Amino acid sequence: QVQLVESGGGWVQAGGSLRLSCAASGRTFNDRNMAWFRQAPGKEREFVASITRPGNTYYADAVKGRFAISRDNAKNTVSLRMDNLKSDDTAVYYCAATPRTAYFVSDSYLAAQDSYVTWGQGTQVTVSS
Repeated sequence: QVQLVESGGGWVQAGGSLRLSCAASGRTFNDRNMAWFRQAPGKEREFVASITRPGNTYYADAVKGRFAISRDNAKNTVSLRMDNLKSDDTAVYYCAATPRTAYFVSDSYLAAQDSYVTWGQGTQVTVSS
């Protein structure tokens, strides 16, 4: 099993940048697809970005070109670099992991919350305009 702990959230002015990190415990990190989701006040949790076992990335349209997800399999970490932040990006950000999967998976699988079985506790990101 994998456990996830996020860090790096905080307050930033619109147009600024933040980097979120997610540290994973367990020996099967390399076999899992990883993602970031977010939940704004009063809204449903939504997909932000994912990175597959071979390192392919996939982004929600709202963050494409501004956010970058990466993973370091040697350190069992996944990161989310967020640039040009907007007030709409204010949310609690969650790191998530799928079960051990096939090497290639579809974009629809990666964007679906039900695909993920392990979640972190979340880290707050607040963007002030």
